[in-house]
Amino acid sequence: MIYNWNSNHPDETAAFAFKIGELLKAGDVLTLEGDLGAGKTAFSKGVAKGLGVERTVSSPTFTIMKEYMGRLPLYHMDVYRLGEDGEDLGFSEYFEGEGVCLVEWAHLIEEQLPSKRLEISIMYEGDLKRRFELRPAGKRYEELCKEILR
Repeated sequence: MIYNWNSNHPDETAAFAFKIGELLKAGDVLTLEGDLGAGKTAFSKGVAKGLGVERTVSSPTFTIMKEYMGRLPLYHMDVYRLGEDGEDLGFSEYFEGEGVCLVEWAHLIEEQLPSKRLEISIMYEGDLKRRFELRPAGKRYEELCKEILR
């Protein structure tokens, strides 16, 4: 099943992402897809705040991954620079760990991703408007989507 949520303003997006962050548990994996500038990093900042991360969150484009501490560790990955090869850099250690993984451009490492995850796509719907498609893979993520959109 695909769940949709619409945002009319970046503040709404931040609040939506914050709510998701509050509901995440150890071992959760979220993937983010969207065009450049769609708001993947802005969304990630909201998730981080929901996890209680106090540090400034920035795009890990050049470092591939940044780790933040909140109520759970947040592993924020941006695999865009890996290209279509999706070189194996040991991501499975993080996917199977005690933190939360948030992976931007996840389709580039599709084979390395866990089968159970929440896939989030962000689409432009206008200047400030975005549409979010949430695709849960697994019971945990199906329940999470229902809770998020309550």
